[in-house]
Amino acid sequence: MASQDWFDKDFYKTLGVSKDVSDADLKKTYRKLARKYHPDSNQGDAAAEAKFKEISEAYSVLSDAEQRREYDEIRAMGSGARFTAPGGGGAGGFEDVFSRFGQGGRGGQADFDDIFSMFSQGGGSFGGGRFGQTGGGFRGFGGPQKGGDVTATTTLDFVTAVQGETITLQAADGKPFKVKVPAGVKDGQKIRLRGRGRPSPDGGEPGDIVVQVKVRPHPVFTRDGLNLRLVVPVTFTEAALGATIEVPTLSGDTVKLRVAPGTPSGRVLRVKGRGVTTAKGTGDLLAELQVAVPAHLDDAAREALERFHALEPKENPRGDLMAKARG
Repeated sequence: MASQDWFDKDFYKTLGVSKDVSDADLKKTYRKLARKYHPDSNQGDAAAEAKFKEISEAYSVLSDAEQRREYDEIRAMGSGARFTAPGGGGAGGFEDVFSRFGQGGRGGQADFDDIFSMFSQGGGSFGGGRFGQTGGGFRGFGGPQKGGDVTATTTLDFVTAVQGETITLQAADGKPFKVKVPAGVKDGQKIRLRGRGRPSPDGGEPGDIVVQVKVRPHPVFTRDGLNLRLVVPVTFTEAALGATIEVPTLSGDTVKLRVAPGTPSGRVLRVKGRGVTTAKGTGDLLAELQVAVPAHLDDAAREALERFHALEPKENPRGDLMAKARG
């Protein structure tokens, strides 16, 4: 705002309030006027838009304690004072302002410390700092604020979170509302429903509904980005001799995997395209093989293993581990 505006404009009159109006009454009055003249409620009405700018400008100054004090001090000097550009005639246009501070004191000169401190506490020239601030469009100067967000929490089962679904939740007022859960939503992720929250107190945009998603763990599958993981037990003989095994998928059907002879425990086999499908792509199914050791052996099985033990290679599977540990 140019300095001259603070002399010429009566912000109290613009808002229709007295000079000793309280902050609460000032805010209440502004909101009432903002709703009345807001451009969204007066499409194509240039006069209403101009009025909205005026009340927003006035409120931005009067609602700020420091700016209001400065404004009151400047207005107290009277509307006769003028600021003109250098070279615009006379002595620069400051005479009326300086006369307010008296002609005595420092050799008949104006008290520059007093007048400069009134306009800016940190600036080095007129028009700088708070005194020269301008708004960023008619929504500036403390214009309509967005309504508050409403938060909600929902817990989904693992399959629903992966595949996506439209669910119904209940708002705080008891009314149901639908939420489209995108495929592949993760535990802790938030879904934002724009414009479905609390209304603005002064004619602005409504807030949003923010739904935080919790996902129940699955007894078999876990998420790894877009991939799905599971642990698949195999017998010692399947791992040693090789086998074809069946593995479950999240959709309920099964796929066949080939276990190569001599497969170690912990090896991961990949099934392409059977993971999580989202707009970003499709993951894979990762099956980690785990050799299952039998907990109970009958006499025949024990004798067979003892014969195998006598025949198996006499390699120490921990030899490389021990060597690395010794450095």
